[in-house]
Amino acid sequence: MNIVDEPRPKTIARERFDTIYLTLRDRICLLDYEPGTRLCEEELAREFGVSRTPLRRVLSRLEAEGLVESRHGVGTFVTTVDLEGLIETYKLRMELAELIGRLDPLPRSEEDLARIRALVAQCDALRLYPDPRRYARLNMLFFQQVAQMIGNQPLREITERLYYLTHRIWLTSVPHLNLSDEIEVFHREIVDTLAALELGDFEAVGYIRRSHISMSVHRMGRFASKS
Repeated sequence: MNIVDEPRPKTIARERFDTIYLTLRDRICLLDYEPGTRLCEEELAREFGVSRTPLRRVLSRLEAEGLVESRHGVGTFVTTVDLEGLIETYKLRMELAELIGRLDPLPRSEEDLARIRALVAQCDALRLYPDPRRYARLNMLFFQQVAQMIGNQPLREITERLYYLTHRIWLTSVPHLNLSDEIEVFHREIVDTLAALELGDFEAVGYIRRSHISMSVHRMGRFASKS
């Protein structure tokens, strides 16, 4: 008889690490910390009620993911972003997207589908009252739902890392984009993805994802060139 190990519960230290990491990552990706911002370890340690040691572990991970950089004797700064500099990353994201539905995709439960339907409803509301920050947050929530169907762990890890590395590009491009049009395109992506998942067509999910990444890059590049 095969014995499957139960997932080990998170330790308090791990939960604390994850909380700080996810909070700082969200702040960076949503431009609460703009590119070039210096992250003060003393202030962050006070905010989260921790010593600087666990905080530095979080900053080290963020640095490995390209979201911050440490400058010896100066401090830790949020990295700058630009479409041209990350175009190769976007190309890799497009190629990896097709693998989402081919490498051990995980079946979606009715609860999973219900969460995506809820995102469609939120996007419907966003279409009436466009807001770039709400859009960016909703995009992240949708990505997280798609990422949960990736059964191949290395693929999931690199997909997540590259997504968060490039996420800020869209927000920095907002002045050159038609926000209402962007939201309409995003709405179609969620609806199409939901339809594919309801049919159990995981490969279609990957193709939909690739197509929308490609179109997004082209739109940002076109409008940025006019700025």
